[in-house]
Amino acid sequence: MASILRPATLRQACIYGQIRTAFKNHAANPTPTSGYTTLSPQRGSMTSRIANIRANTAKAIVPTSAKTAAFKTSSRKDILPAGPQVVHGTANDPAPVPTPSPTHGSYHWTFERSITTLVSIGLVPLTIAPFAAGTLNPITDATLAATILIHSYIGFQSIIIDYIPAKRLPKTRALFWWGLRAATILVGVGFYEFETNDVGLTEAIKRIWKA
Repeated sequence: MASILRPATLRQACIYGQIRTAFKNHAANPTPTSGYTTLSPQRGSMTSRIANIRANTAKAIVPTSAKTAAFKTSSRKDILPAGPQVVHGTANDPAPVPTPSPTHGSYHWTFERSITTLVSIGLVPLTIAPFAAGTLNPITDATLAATILIHSYIGFQSIIIDYIPAKRLPKTRALFWWGLRAATILVGVGFYEFETNDVGLTEAIKRIWKA
């Protein structure tokens, strides 16, 4: 509503000021002036003269951007094209309702939120403990690496579920699923090699921090 009213208010303000100026000039000089010839008494009634003034003033004063602001309130931005869309059935068929399943509904949501909360809370002591105690425990270090891996996997899994619907983009969804699994396995192997054959995650962070 505000985008519609603003241009109209601007036009009314500009036209009102021009009408006042035109009538003052007409009172001081009864001869028709350039740009306001419609004020001449021989050119119709007062209503028609005001209407002509409004039209001429709107063309001369109000810019094109203000005239179209009611329909375009922001600059043009390119957006991604819509994904593939398939219509199943006819327009008279009802929308398909999925079969209710608590395993894929509330149970899944509760399990996901619980695991995410526990992992997020567990990362706090696992991150602080090695630096606060000043000792390097391989078990604590391995637990920290595993927790980071699980936390990252759940986060990227949620992103794929939210932004790549399986119904519209089944092949893309499968591609990202397998990509996430492959990346998780690759990072897990890297963590294992780093923990067993190198200084470990905590010691590496300490060295980078003090470098």
